[in-house]
Amino acid sequence: MLPVIAGMRPLTWKWAKDMTDGKNDETSVSVSRRQVLVAGGSVVGAALWPGGGALAQTRVTVDEANLRPRPIAIPAFLGEDPRLAQAIADIVQADLERSGLFRPLDRGAFIEQINDLATAPRFADWRAVGAEALIVGQVTKLQDGRFRAEFRLWDTVLGKSLTAQHFATDPRAWRRLGHIIADQVYEKLTLEKGDFDTRVVFMDETGPKNKRLKRLAIMDQDGHNVRLLSSGRELVLTPRFNPRSQQICYMSYVGGNPRVQMMDLATGQRQVVGDFPNMTFAPRFAPDGQRIVMSLQEGGASSLVEMDLSSRRISQLTQTGAIDTGPCYAPDGRQIVFESDREGTQQLYVMGANGAGQRRISSGPGRYSTPVWSPRGDYIAFTKQYAGRFLIGVMRPDGTGERVLTEGFHNEGPTWAPNGRVLMFFREHRGANGGPSIYSIDLTGYNERRVTTPSFASDPAWSPLLS
Repeated sequence: MLPVIAGMRPLTWKWAKDMTDGKNDETSVSVSRRQVLVAGGSVVGAALWPGGGALAQTRVTVDEANLRPRPIAIPAFLGEDPRLAQAIADIVQADLERSGLFRPLDRGAFIEQINDLATAPRFADWRAVGAEALIVGQVTKLQDGRFRAEFRLWDTVLGKSLTAQHFATDPRAWRRLGHIIADQVYEKLTLEKGDFDTRVVFMDETGPKNKRLKRLAIMDQDGHNVRLLSSGRELVLTPRFNPRSQQICYMSYVGGNPRVQMMDLATGQRQVVGDFPNMTFAPRFAPDGQRIVMSLQEGGASSLVEMDLSSRRISQLTQTGAIDTGPCYAPDGRQIVFESDREGTQQLYVMGANGAGQRRISSGPGRYSTPVWSPRGDYIAFTKQYAGRFLIGVMRPDGTGERVLTEGFHNEGPTWAPNGRVLMFFREHRGANGGPSIYSIDLTGYNERRVTTPSFASDPAWSPLLS
């Protein structure tokens, strides 16, 4: 069941079986976006491989960043409202292009004009313009007022249909139609879940640098549909998503008193999880959504504690006299990574979820912070400060295989896409008028993109898939 978002009716869809003869053999199915395709090691999906040839479902490792993006044709969709139909096709195109795995072709070069989704395309015409896949679609308005979008994905090299699906939603959620179509195409061609039908909660920042107003905000993963969630009258920090729902936890300070709060994004309802006498930092949900882990200040030190959300019972996890903070669970909930200065400088440590077996995993020069475990479990992302630079990197959970993905004047706060293939982070820009902006980068380290927002933006946290 899809969540209702800001008064919007949930999306519905049917999924067509794979087709080789062009027949539309549709069956209603229930699709869970949280089902994870089993993949080993540091493997990520891609719609590309050396040499070319027929489009196929394949995987490549993150080190194969020199492989070419697959050329794909996405004509403007058909529809009673041509502007709406083209806008949805444009969203599909932008999502796939931004992934770095696909190269949408110039529509002005297309030979065939698509007029009917039920008719097989002239494959030779699409091969002639270099397309290895073709997405055609149509948008209609239903009698109940909802929009219905249908699409078909064709392999133009083999000359067969790969899938055909349709979706319906409230008009106010029309952009989601494009994102979900892009997710379905991405998954069909890469054997990996997409990350397009997701949202990002972040800190919206306005005003001069010495008097900046920070407000909690949320947007689609492509920077559209920004909505403020707080007024700025109270200080709000470190928003984080519940991995199981569209719910966030965050720190707020009212009258100097720290509080851990939760907000249901569908209803806007808030609840106080706990009031604490001392400073509290970095609350984060467990994978089951039933617990949070956070850092509590005690004098000049801080320790890690876990709170059961149903009983509000707190369990002490660390107490070393050092500054332990930035905890994040492994996706199976059995381990926690965190940062600590217990050995003199900020380093990364891993322990059991009950606090047992604390061990350092970072070993390179510099200071490490803001660790976050990949949803796949294969990497831990981090911020590293070294030689006056701020780096965003990844390492394996045992500390091996450290790689820097990007560097800059001040990079910080990585957050994973739900498919574990892309990170977002924020970068502070120099100068009196400078401020933070949000960027994304994939695991190859080659595909870095700025996420455009109306104002300065920092501290992003990626949602689970909406559907």
